[in-house]
Amino acid sequence: MLSILTEAAVGSFNSVKQIAFIVIPIMVVMEILKDIGIIDKIARLFSPIVKIYGMKKEVGFPLVVGIVLGLSYGAGIIMQAAEDYKISRRDLYLLTYFLSTAHAIFEDTAVFMVFGVNGPVLLITRFTAAAIFTYIASRWMKSDTPFLEYEVTN
Repeated sequence: MLSILTEAAVGSFNSVKQIAFIVIPIMVVMEILKDIGIIDKIARLFSPIVKIYGMKKEVGFPLVVGIVLGLSYGAGIIMQAAEDYKISRRDLYLLTYFLSTAHAIFEDTAVFMVFGVNGPVLLITRFTAAAIFTYIASRWMKSDTPFLEYEVTN
């Protein structure tokens, strides 16, 4: 029994260590990119896409991060961007809706292509499903309360 607990503890620690080695450098790079203005350029580049859903242009950067890195590694950056740019709760929900279908799209597609799946068809299908799902959700969601402006009650 003790060996199982020891193995679980060591395995958990190693997993957290691996994630930290990936996420911490990504967060540092994000801060550098923010300071030199690259994040604003990326946000402007993707602003026409996020405008379709009625979202702020600042959502463009976390959208790209989620698409490329996925939700596990991109979550820290998405949370930091939400705080830094006061992204509304509505925009975060819509971002989550999009990324639930189209996160880590390139990595997943490469994995499925190994098993014989048609990569371009998979990419187009996932992007189309994410776009349609998010568009429908954006039309239903009207409230635009900033994410960090809510009361915590005990």
